[in-house]
Amino acid sequence: MNGIRHPFTGALYETDGNGNIRVVRDDREGLFSGQGQWIAGEIREADPQLCGWVAGPVFGNHRLTPAQPG
Repeated sequence: MNGIRHPFTGALYETDGNGNIRVVRDDREGLFSGQGQWIAGEIREADPQLCGWVAGPVFGNHRLTPAQPG
């Protein structure tokens, strides 16, 4: 899966496909909501800002999407 590494902790933040964020650091992991609230797992703290970023909507770039005939 693709994700974002936290710049200070090195933990990997990635989506689980259900709108939640999986945080993996070394051999431990935790599951969090998009707002950074703990759901399950050994890791009980996450950066809520980064959780929101990873869980947020993905917008297409107008330079990469084909132009619609007008």
